[in-house]
Amino acid sequence: MSVYQEEIDRLFSKAERQLIKSASKPLPRNVHRLRTAIRRAEAVLMEVPPKLSRNQRKLVKLLAHLRRRAGKLRDIDVQIAALRGLKVSDEPGRKTQMIAALTNLRNTREKKLVKVLDRRSVQEVSKRLKRAHREMNSEDIPDPLALASQIFERLAKANQTLSETSLHQYRINGKRARYVAELAGDRPEAQKLVGQLKQMQDVLGEWHDWLTLRNTVARLTDSGQNSAMLAALNNITRAKFREALQTVSTTKLALLPRTPSAKPSMSTALSAKSAPVPRATAAVA
Repeated sequence: MSVYQEEIDRLFSKAERQLIKSASKPLPRNVHRLRTAIRRAEAVLMEVPPKLSRNQRKLVKLLAHLRRRAGKLRDIDVQIAALRGLKVSDEPGRKTQMIAALTNLRNTREKKLVKVLDRRSVQEVSKRLKRAHREMNSEDIPDPLALASQIFERLAKANQTLSETSLHQYRINGKRARYVAELAGDRPEAQKLVGQLKQMQDVLGEWHDWLTLRNTVARLTDSGQNSAMLAALNNITRAKFREALQTVSTTKLALLPRTPSAKPSMSTALSAKSAPVPRATAAVA
């Protein structure tokens, strides 16, 4: 078994363990680990094999369904934590109401996640994970660093103009590039690439979390723009948006080939100083 196959085996085994753990105890940390484990498994399945087998195609669909369920629950956990740490002295009652509403929503989404993580479903996914790993041959596994670089270059080419929509793509597909790069293990160049992608992922994740909370509060509040809480969230979201634009621009400069056509423009990030608050959009799991 190659080193890369050992890493893939570890990822698939971890996904299987997290399925079992989250089914019995859907605590915030377990749900977060489940979604991350699923994303790593998806990255391998979608990028490593030259062609998906019938079993792998079915597994990708099953994992995507579970990830979306876990993602909806994880979003609520993050929003509750952020809201609790938000200091809005003018509206303590509204903050309490919002937390209560989100807690009720979490209970509903937890039940839905547990429902799809029944014993039969967990056993099927576990069986397909094992089979998918056996179906991967050493000669089918490309160099993770080269593959991760290709994923990021493909991402940058498809999203040359930075906007709210493209930032979501960098957030989602940047994770895929990072998870593929992690297959290279402790190689210095791998650690460097993973570190750069993780930094971008963290900043984009923060922006997305505050944007999602802002959209949720806007949907639940009945006072519109007169809400001090919503005004505070608008300010935070705007700042996180500017930071996300700057971070993606910096990451592109660091990772893309230094050619005139590939060099990203900094004007997008600089112009974000006067950028409006992004419009409310559906959360992306």
